[in-house]
Amino acid sequence: MNQAHLHLLVNHLPIVGSLFAAVLLGAGLLQRDASLTRAGLVAVLAAGLLCLPAQFTGAGAAAIVQDLPRVSRALIQTHAAAAELGFWVLEGAASLALFGLLLFKNASPKARLLAWAALAAAVLSFGLLARAGSLGGLIRHTEIREGFGTPDEL
Repeated sequence: MNQAHLHLLVNHLPIVGSLFAAVLLGAGLLQRDASLTRAGLVAVLAAGLLCLPAQFTGAGAAAIVQDLPRVSRALIQTHAAAAELGFWVLEGAASLALFGLLLFKNASPKARLLAWAALAAAVLSFGLLARAGSLGGLIRHTEIREGFGTPDEL
């Protein structure tokens, strides 16, 4: 098993994880349920951790596929840039979630505010990571590229 295999195995985890975490956290906040909100914060933190393997295997996967036929280096670079942005936003959401959990433990009145910030960041990270995943699919799946164009199209 090489880096490309590993990347394909783990790259969906942060996308699905950030969506799940955002839904769980949003439900907890809207219902004003402290236990559900804490569970949502833990889920955001878990999604941030699940994003690490996808990020760490990306460069190795790119090195393996970049010289294959009909693989565009421009698409790889576009995907990598989008994934890095989504990664950092999700890591920011996870940091907010961690601080939110600490504030909940200390019964701070600012805990809910931090949970709302974590929710906003988780929703944003989901959108960014879903876009990165879509761009990643274009690298090897020529059938989903607009018009089946040249391998170097964006």
